[in-house]
Amino acid sequence: MNDAQPIDALIIGGGFYGAAIAVYLARQRGLRHIVLVEREAALMQRASFNNQARVHNGYHYPRSFTTAYRSRVNLPRFVSDWPAIIKQDFTKLYAIARRNSKVTARQFERFCRDIGAPIQPASPALRGLFEPRLIEAVFEVQEFAFDSSKLAQWAEQALRECEVQVRCQTQVTALYRGSEGGIEAVLRRADGDESRLHCRYAFNCTYSGLNQLGGDFPGIQAQLKQEITEMPLLQMPAALDSLGITLMDGPFFSMMPFPAKGLHSLSHVRYTPHLHWQDEPGRNPYDKLQHYPRQSRVDHMLRDVERYIPAVRGARYVESLFEVKTVLVMNESNDARPILFEKHAHLPGSYSVLGGKIDNIYDVLEKLDAEPFTRPD
Repeated sequence: MNDAQPIDALIIGGGFYGAAIAVYLARQRGLRHIVLVEREAALMQRASFNNQARVHNGYHYPRSFTTAYRSRVNLPRFVSDWPAIIKQDFTKLYAIARRNSKVTARQFERFCRDIGAPIQPASPALRGLFEPRLIEAVFEVQEFAFDSSKLAQWAEQALRECEVQVRCQTQVTALYRGSEGGIEAVLRRADGDESRLHCRYAFNCTYSGLNQLGGDFPGIQAQLKQEITEMPLLQMPAALDSLGITLMDGPFFSMMPFPAKGLHSLSHVRYTPHLHWQDEPGRNPYDKLQHYPRQSRVDHMLRDVERYIPAVRGARYVESLFEVKTVLVMNESNDARPILFEKHAHLPGSYSVLGGKIDNIYDVLEKLDAEPFTRPD
């Protein structure tokens, strides 16, 4: 079947970026007929949920001033725009290891002051949670978490208010140049039914699936690396329950509140990535994830964390979130986390967007501000 009514914009992917772009196009650019397509049964069920739920404030990127500074600029705006989803009632600590760290305590403190990020030495009580032979310094900083479930609720309400048509359990399989201009999209529902839809603009916001569209879609120019990652969720003991802790900056770890489930997440540079490969068309990363055995490495993570924070012995493992993480190859060896924003000249009106951090949404919107979208008649 074919959709008889041409639309202004097709959004492919119902994660945070796809939803935010749809809302932006409706509210800021005046596009009236927008369709958002999501392969899952509901919005924000994949990478937008299965992550560490951190709103960065720059501290994580001492080797990329640009990324750190952009986080500092974006955080207060993000908190102002989405106050209902933000968790602030915890203390965030950054600790610097004595060995194998790529930044010293002095360097880290100077870096924070350079980007204007609040930092102060942790109290003796908090410092006492760490093994002093392995930790050079502990700092109290200002960093927040977000509730992925509440963010999904925002998306559903905002899209409804903007009269964006949401089609879940549906995939876009191909994009073609329309015979009379615009773009023809091939849609396939979970039941196998296919249809075509004509649109003026198409936004590929599929994260790990950016290269999985057929037809005239040219693929993205940037090289991508795909990783299957594990994010364990833990019930923390009382001494750690009101804390978020990041050990910098090498083969270390981070523990953050995970508000959507009332638990803490744990990521570890060595053990979180399970499997990786270079992305290419036709090699579907979600198929690889579906068939991956998902054997947890949480025991390895906790044994390493325990060396630095003995109190973590009292943590209780609940479950693990497995997901495909997508990174730009050009940035995998440094701290930089720029957005990917590609405008495909070979398929006029089509764009691909990738962001590695939730607060990067403003970098995307700034790019879109510069695009000359024409309003419908």
